[in-house]
Amino acid sequence: MAFFLETLFGGLMAGMLYSLVALGFVLIFKASGVFNFAQGAMVLFAALAMARLCEFLPIWTVIDNRFITDVLAFVLAGGVMFVVAWLIERLVLRHLVNQEGATLLMATLGIAYFLEGLGQAIFGSDIYKIDIGMPKEPIFVLDTVFEGGILINKEDLIAAFIAAGLVALLSVFFQKTSTGRALRAVADDHQAAQSIGIPLNRIWVIVWCVAGVVALVAGMIWGSKLGVQFSLATVALRALPVVILGGLTSVPGAIIGGLIIGVGEKLSEVFLGPYVGGGIEIWFAYVLALVFLLFRPQGLFGEKIIDRV
Repeated sequence: MAFFLETLFGGLMAGMLYSLVALGFVLIFKASGVFNFAQGAMVLFAALAMARLCEFLPIWTVIDNRFITDVLAFVLAGGVMFVVAWLIERLVLRHLVNQEGATLLMATLGIAYFLEGLGQAIFGSDIYKIDIGMPKEPIFVLDTVFEGGILINKEDLIAAFIAAGLVALLSVFFQKTSTGRALRAVADDHQAAQSIGIPLNRIWVIVWCVAGVVALVAGMIWGSKLGVQFSLATVALRALPVVILGGLTSVPGAIIGGLIIGVGEKLSEVFLGPYVGGGIEIWFAYVLALVFLLFRPQGLFGEKIIDRV
């Protein structure tokens, strides 16, 4: 039982990080109907900005306190992502209003490759480290209940709490603020929202900025765990099954989907891997997503679209 719980907790923590990346997809799709393939590149660009600013700030300033440096670097990197989001809306999306979905999809692919190239040109192509002070040593819990206790990685635990806190803040933002209600109105019907005076372009800037901040938090956590390298852009591919499972239009679906994928990957790898030769963790999420596409394409919490003719 202790080993099962240890695997389960590990899956839940990994699932929260998947959910964090999937949130970027959901937020942008809800507000603009654009499936943003550039989300992985946004995570990479944000992580690069954070890592390089953590290196440069002690040189540019007299600050020699790591906590203050990390906070200042996070704020400045957030400002960078706001600028990136504003430029994406101003230079690309504004000119593609009412275009076909395939056109918007290709636009986000172009944005992804542009951000990867721009990140390499500005920040370099080396592997950088983000050290935000999260402890990496494991701890043992419930040692009075189970012999030897349950091994949990402190860094994963803190990352899961950060992800959960961000999700809670986003939920409050969408439910309790006037801007959040406007975002939900735009998500329901673009034309109706415009007819009552909601500025569509401003809403799109806001939602891309929020997605940029989500990408920054995801990049900071993944960069702290794995190092900031250009393979980090592929983390978005790990979040695609989460979006399909939870539903493209559901924030709670992104969370539940991430937890299901995370737990499923860990449990299948540990308990089924020895019988099939291992490697289940790599393809489990995509097989599960394929099953949902066949039998419930809108996902667990997505809205079923019915076209009447």
